[in-house]
Amino acid sequence: LLLLCHAEEAAVIVSGLKNTDVFVGESATFTCELSQPGVRNVQWWLDGSPLHNNLVTEISEQDGRIHTLTLNDVACHDSGTVTFRAGSLISSAKLLVKGISSLER
Repeated sequence: LLLLCHAEEAAVIVSGLKNTDVFVGESATFTCELSQPGVRNVQWWLDGSPLHNNLVTEISEQDGRIHTLTLNDVACHDSGTVTFRAGSLISSAKLLVKGISSLER
């Protein structure tokens, strides 16, 4: 039993999401690092809505431990709370998309 418990040691979040401010049209990247690979049920959310890999939303994983979300070409309505969930682990951060009030040319 002890060997099983040790082998099933739970993963923890080594480095969580950080609040990010970007301007309209830029990309916002969020990264969460776990202590070990193999955590199942990894999901990304923006204000409670699940995110999926597509042209605007890039979801990637490196070594099974480093999980990255990139939101491309963000708009003001993308501002909100980004949440990473892996099993029972949760990390959240704020995304603030700033408009450009005046463009000088």
